[in-house]
Amino acid sequence: MTENQGTIGNPDAVTPLSLAKRLRPLLTRAELLYSRRSTESQLSRAQLSIMMTLDTLGPCRISQLAEAEAIRMPTASNAVHHLETAGMVERVRDSQDRRGVRVELTAKGRDELHRVSDERDQQMAEMFGNLSQEELEFGAGLESVLRNILGTYPTRENG
Repeated sequence: MTENQGTIGNPDAVTPLSLAKRLRPLLTRAELLYSRRSTESQLSRAQLSIMMTLDTLGPCRISQLAEAEAIRMPTASNAVHHLETAGMVERVRDSQDRRGVRVELTAKGRDELHRVSDERDQQMAEMFGNLSQEELEFGAGLESVLRNILGTYPTRENG
């Protein structure tokens, strides 16, 4: 089935590819616009994502971070090293396996994550500021769709 064929019997049906082509540029542009304005933080989006994962899951092994972030172990290890150098995370012995090491947010890391998150929430709220109440409610309804996508995407087979 090509992008323009839709589904059988309905040539105008929205397909995953047609929706991706419509939304990807808009989502990318929106994310860039609000994240670029956070100039006080030296953290990359990838580093912030790792910190959000640690904030949500608590102390994790690097292998768990790599899996949660859908990145390779060397990439996760490198990011953790940079975060550790910046004082945002620290490595601690695993209380259940003394040979193992977990990574956890430091107080400085947690403070920075919350500061940047609050700043970006405000910036995104500014983007939503001109929406009608109906548009805001429609946007709120998209939360479950995005959670479904994010909750299932990393576990899908690529290719």
